[in-house]
Amino acid sequence: MQVKPGSRLGSYEITAELGAGGMGRVYRARDTRLGREVAIKIVHPHLARDPEHIRRFRQEAESLAAVAHPNVATVYQFEETDAFFYLVMELVPGDTLLDRLTHGPFTIRETLVIASQVAAAIEVAHEKSIIHRDLKPANIKITSDGVVKVLDFGLAKMLRGESSGASVMSTAARLTQEGTILGTVAYMSPEQTRGRVVDRRTDIWAFGCVMFEMLSSRQAFAGDTAMDTMANVLEREPRWALLPEETPASIRRLIGRCLEKDLSRRLRDIGDARLDIDEALSEESAPATRPARARGEARTLVRTIAALGMAGGIGALAAMGLMRTRAAPAGLAAQFVVPLPSSAQLANLDFPAVAISPDGSLIAYVASAGARPQLFIRPLQSLDATALPQTEDAISPFFSPDGRWLGFFSGGQLKKVPVAGGIPTVICDAQVGFGATWGANDVIVFAAATGTGLSRVPAAGGTATPATTLNVDDGEFSHRWPDLLPDGDTVLFTVGKIGSWDDAQIVAQSISSGRRTVLIDGGTSPRYVRTGHLVYARGGELMAVPFDRVTLNVRGAPVRVIERVLQSVDGAAQVSVSAAGHLVYAAGRFGAPDRQLVSVDRSGAVIPLAAPVQAYAAPRVSPDGQQLIVAVMGSVDSLWRYEIAQGRLTQFAFEGSNAFPVWAPNGRRLAFSSTRAGVLNLFVQTLDTNVPPERVTPSESAQVPGSWSPDEQMLVYVERHPNTGRDIWILPTSGDRTPYSFLTTEFDESSPRSNGSVVAYVSNESGRNEVYLRPLRGPLPVQRVSGAGGTEPVWAPSGRELFYRNGDELMSVAIDPATSRVGAATTVFRGSFVPGTVDYSNYDVTPDGLRFVMVREIDRGQPGELRAILNWLSSLAATVTARPS
Repeated sequence: MQVKPGSRLGSYEITAELGAGGMGRVYRARDTRLGREVAIKIVHPHLARDPEHIRRFRQEAESLAAVAHPNVATVYQFEETDAFFYLVMELVPGDTLLDRLTHGPFTIRETLVIASQVAAAIEVAHEKSIIHRDLKPANIKITSDGVVKVLDFGLAKMLRGESSGASVMSTAARLTQEGTILGTVAYMSPEQTRGRVVDRRTDIWAFGCVMFEMLSSRQAFAGDTAMDTMANVLEREPRWALLPEETPASIRRLIGRCLEKDLSRRLRDIGDARLDIDEALSEESAPATRPARARGEARTLVRTIAALGMAGGIGALAAMGLMRTRAAPAGLAAQFVVPLPSSAQLANLDFPAVAISPDGSLIAYVASAGARPQLFIRPLQSLDATALPQTEDAISPFFSPDGRWLGFFSGGQLKKVPVAGGIPTVICDAQVGFGATWGANDVIVFAAATGTGLSRVPAAGGTATPATTLNVDDGEFSHRWPDLLPDGDTVLFTVGKIGSWDDAQIVAQSISSGRRTVLIDGGTSPRYVRTGHLVYARGGELMAVPFDRVTLNVRGAPVRVIERVLQSVDGAAQVSVSAAGHLVYAAGRFGAPDRQLVSVDRSGAVIPLAAPVQAYAAPRVSPDGQQLIVAVMGSVDSLWRYEIAQGRLTQFAFEGSNAFPVWAPNGRRLAFSSTRAGVLNLFVQTLDTNVPPERVTPSESAQVPGSWSPDEQMLVYVERHPNTGRDIWILPTSGDRTPYSFLTTEFDESSPRSNGSVVAYVSNESGRNEVYLRPLRGPLPVQRVSGAGGTEPVWAPSGRELFYRNGDELMSVAIDPATSRVGAATTVFRGSFVPGTVDYSNYDVTPDGLRFVMVREIDRGQPGELRAILNWLSSLAATVTARPS
């Protein structure tokens, strides 16, 4: 098959050839399924016959897919056909750095701005134990709006022994063996030139070479031949006189440290380079009216507080008069660390987990210390945090305007609790809870679930009513992360469409009139602050832009104000700003959680599967035990098939968001939930055919499959009803296929699993989630299975044993098949595996009943601390000029 414009590879239509490299040719293509332009790299046909090259190509896909950052070109998927192996990637417009260098050197500021973004890209790769190994100007692109993208991790490898997830790469080629030279000669480190084992410092060397070339337009170690260049790398110093005279001394030192031939003397962390560059940029752009001494005092203050630790920092701030519960006067911003209670970590990070009260005196956060996550609250001036009772599994905390109440979501409800102590009260039902805002008029605007607009409800409680409506025709599938402006009518929020949440829109909309104004294309989690700024998250960074809340006009270009703000794949940023001017946030990386599929035996022994690290959820083992269907979470969830023996992972369902897979007992059909019809409904797909999936339960309510009956005559599922919450329904799969209600009450019933005679399910009727058995037919009574909490029931294939989870314990209960009598619950094993939700179990059992496929989170980096910045708004106003509104 010849690849040329007009050719098709699956759903991709080739439109142009972009170039060729050592491994393959790159083409521009159109994704006809999602309507986007992409780049496709096709491995050279003569290399496709070489298993070593194919391993390298697959490794490129896995390496790139593991890095989610705005300065790294995104990889979408790896595909193979009978004729080709190819990689589908983000199409990055613009010129390469090599193209730009043909016009001469960059200015110092241009160099620093570009180098900072390159360093940020390499930093996030290094944090995932990935080294680039071929960093050079040709692999760095600059878009028309100045965004830098680092391309082509084709020679990258996982660093052995530096990541708990490294074992998933055990089947990939190990390319950094002694005697193997890979890379581009002019940018190779001495150890790389000698063919020795390399680490992340080889990227730091190449980074120094790139910086030198940007400033001088000359390669640091150029030679007439490749051998001459290699000799210069090994034996000679760069011609430092080529650097401009006005190059700051700190940048000269930085490049020198990057280009140290002695590994023990070379800069060890690219993050330190980025900090040095950003500080040089800050000093260059600092207002002339601000004395250098004041800038030095500000840096000294922040570093001193960090060095003192929390207790000393609080004392120092109190002595300086900066620690107050009312609005702090304009002055130096001061940053310090707020540690969580011993062994606790922030939890439920797919949602906002931190909030600061309007007066800045209290911090609330969701944390877990081995038990179920719950809300904690602590005065900013204290070292002690208090766990709020009956707030288990809380998400998305937010304060009332007077700071006396804390709102949150839990158990399918919106609740509030007094910060001074007390028992939570229910405000209204809310299926999930993607953010909320409490207005001065005592009305709460909130996002109840995916697939809905915003709702509003009186803070005293009542029935929620719509506040916004999805524009489904424009591809909208969710409104979330709201923030009410002071007028009490205009709400800022994020509009989710197909694609990344970094591509979402931030809008302002009048609740009374419905008039909407688009403010930002590309961002999430907006907040208005009193200095006249809109702050929001994008790619794990906090951005700010001047904003007039009366005219709803954004003025000027956004500016990055805080780096490394923890941000989930669903657009939740862990940051909160008080009216008093203080800010609290959690530092961390951006993107989906790193998760690993593992096999666990009944003793708790863990064996990782060879599937690459992904944001896995809901693994399901095929009836023959040879493969898995598993969801991969993202801005749009997707389903993938993993063939265990071959170690092959391929996407299974494409259109819409797809999740919650359930195998039919014969292994030939699969039920799952999909939004391809606009609402989350049940679909059934016959596997290994070209027949499209069938929508089997058309409904305006969201639906999640639970299980098939062993004879495949019925499908048990959950339907979320706005009045009764989650209810259990049954769909006959032959004859009259009219669904009927199996269990509908005022409580939530979820996770139904049938063994043919009874249905195991989860209900919160006792006040907490417990596992129950209810007969499909006949007079047998409902029986409670769990005794101290239970979720995620899963039947053993024999139908005689039921598993469920209680915290970090996997429990087992014997069930008599004749009488359905329930035995005593016993612990199978304990382990830190990712829990599921009331909608799905996050594990499955193998056909022999001896092993379990679980999901283990790796390198997530849940922080055990928060960071607070006092007087942050004063520094924001100085950095991003705006007129207060």
